[in-house]
Amino acid sequence: MNGNMDRKSMDLGGSPELDRKVEEWLAWDQNAATRKEITALVEAKRFDELEGRLGQRLAFGTAGLRGSMSAGFNHMNDLVIIQTTQGMVKYLLKTKPEIQKHGVVIGFDNRHNSDRFAKLAAAVFISQSVPVYLFSKICPTPFVPFAVLNLKCSCGIMITASHNPKQDNGYKVYWDNGAQITSPHDKGIAAAIEENLAPWPASWDIPSQHSLLTDPLDKIMAAYLESVKTLSLYSDNNAKSTMKFVYTPMHGVGHSYVEAATKAFRLPLFIPVEEQKNPDPEFPTVEYPNPEEGKSSLDLAVVTAEQHGSSVILANDPDADRFALAEKQPGNSWKIFSGNDIGTMLGWWMWNSYCKAHENSKKGDECYMIASTVSSKMLRAIAKMEGFNFEETLTGFKWIANRADELRKTGKTVLFGFEEAIGFMCGDFVLDKDGISACMVAAEMIVHLYSTGMTIAKFLESLHIKYGHHVTNNSYFLCYHPPTIEAIFKRLRNFNGTNGYPKVCGRFHVSGVRDLTAGYDSAQPDGRPILPVSKSSQMITFTFEEGIVATLRTSGTEPKLKYYTEICGQPGSGSREEYEKTLGELVQSMISEFLEPEKNNIHPKKD
Repeated sequence: MNGNMDRKSMDLGGSPELDRKVEEWLAWDQNAATRKEITALVEAKRFDELEGRLGQRLAFGTAGLRGSMSAGFNHMNDLVIIQTTQGMVKYLLKTKPEIQKHGVVIGFDNRHNSDRFAKLAAAVFISQSVPVYLFSKICPTPFVPFAVLNLKCSCGIMITASHNPKQDNGYKVYWDNGAQITSPHDKGIAAAIEENLAPWPASWDIPSQHSLLTDPLDKIMAAYLESVKTLSLYSDNNAKSTMKFVYTPMHGVGHSYVEAATKAFRLPLFIPVEEQKNPDPEFPTVEYPNPEEGKSSLDLAVVTAEQHGSSVILANDPDADRFALAEKQPGNSWKIFSGNDIGTMLGWWMWNSYCKAHENSKKGDECYMIASTVSSKMLRAIAKMEGFNFEETLTGFKWIANRADELRKTGKTVLFGFEEAIGFMCGDFVLDKDGISACMVAAEMIVHLYSTGMTIAKFLESLHIKYGHHVTNNSYFLCYHPPTIEAIFKRLRNFNGTNGYPKVCGRFHVSGVRDLTAGYDSAQPDGRPILPVSKSSQMITFTFEEGIVATLRTSGTEPKLKYYTEICGQPGSGSREEYEKTLGELVQSMISEFLEPEKNNIHPKKD
C-alpha cells in the first residue's frame, strides 16, 4: 500500500473526508513505522480509530504541543513536528524577518524520539535559511530560554513533555524575550501551520553538518553556570559543609547538569539515587515521573537517604524545570514539602539574600516577586511586612515570565517567581521555571539552616509564625470526558438559576466570584476581571466570608480538574491545626456540592 493508492482500494466505509485524510497522511509521511500504523488500521477497517487519529489536529496553543507519540495528525510524530515547524518558520519570517540573522535555538530531553524531533525541526528552519543552534545532547528545559537571551535568538524550541508519562512528548516555544509565547502568537502560528501542511522536500533532510547549524552546549553551559553563581551568597560556608543531600533526576536530564552546578556553588556533591541517575525514557522505577505526585515518586530516594544517613532529598522532574524537596522528621517519617512551602522559603531566602548583598542600597520598592493566582498568598504577606512588591498572574509560568520581562524592562528587579506546581524562578536570567537553580539555592539555604541548628520544617514554621499561617489544600480529580467538565462548570454558573453562582458551600458563605472563562469578577466595579480572560479553559475562583479562597480550574496539558484552596491567617492569630480543620471542612463541602464526583464519575488523585 502506498500514498498513491486509489480511493476504491481503501474502502473507507463511505467517508470521503476520512478517505482524504488517509491519502494525505500516506502521501506526506516518510516515516516507515508511522506509515505502517495507518496502513494497518486501513486494512483492518478500524475507521473509528482512524477518525480519532486523523480527524483533527493536535491543537497548537500557548503551551505549544503535547500529546502521545503515535501515527496521526492528533499525535506527536515526525510529520506533525515538520508541519508545526513549517508553520512556525513561516510565521516568524513574516513577523520577525531578522530571524534569518539571529536564528533559533532548539533543545531536547531524553524521551523517545526527542532528539529526532529536534533534528527534524532544525531541518525545516535550515531549509528556509534560518541559522539553528541545536544542542548536541540532552539538556534541561531552562537551558533553551536561557540560550534565547544569551544568543539573542528570535525564538527557542524545546522538545519535551516534562513530567508526563513515557508515551508523551511535546514542543514548547519561547519568544525572543526568553519567555513562553502568549496570544496572539499562538493563534498566528496555528494559522500558519494550517497553511503549510504539505512537507517541503528539504524538511525531511536531517542535517549532520551544515553551515547554518551550530552546537551551543559548551557556551551556554559556561554562561549558565556563571549566572547561577550570582545566586550564591554563602559559597565559603558551602565549601565547609558536610551535609549529605540525596538527589534524583527522575530518570531525566538533570544529573550531570546539577553536578556541575553544585561545583559552581561549592556545595558538597549530592548522593545520587543510582536507580534513577541515568537518563531512561522508559522511566522504569516510577508510574509517573513527577516528584509533585508525592511519596511514591520519591520512594527510592528515601531508601537511598536512609542508607547514607541523609536527612534531605532534592529532586528534579525529567526535564529539570521543576524542583521538589523532602526532609526526614522526628520519628523517622519524611515530610515532602508542597510547592507553596518551597515557594515561601525560597522567596524569603531570595529577599534575605538581596538585603545582605545590598545593605547600603536596598530598595524594596524596586523589587518584585510574582506568583500565579492559585499559588499561596504567603509571599504577599511577607512583601507587605518587608516592603517589596508582590504581584499575581494567571496560572502558567508563561504569565509569570512575561510579567517578569515587562518589569525588568522598566528597570525593576525581579527577585523570584513561583507557581504551586513546584515551579520556581530564582532571579531573572531564565524567564521560566528552572529546577537546577532552584535546587542550588535551596541546598545553600539548607546548609545555612542546618549550620545554625535549624531544620527545614522548623524554618518554615517560623515563617508562618512571623507572617501569619497560610494553610493550603490542593488536589485534583481525573476526568477523561471533556463534556463532563463542561457540564460541571456550566452548573456552577447557573447554580441558582440563569447566571447565578453558588451563594453558600456547606456552612461557608460566598462573598465574591471571579470567572476568568466567562469574564466576570464580582469584586470589580464594572464586573470585569483585571487578569486576562480565556474562554479556552475553565477557571472560577470563590472567595468566602470565612477568609478562604478556592479556585477550580482545568489543566492545560492533562485530563485533570484541579482545586486550590487557602485560608490566610494574621500573625499571632489562631493555630495551624485550627486553620487546617476549617479548610478541610470547606474542601469536603466543595467536592460534594460543587464537583459531585460520584454523579459525574470523576476520580480523585491517588495518594
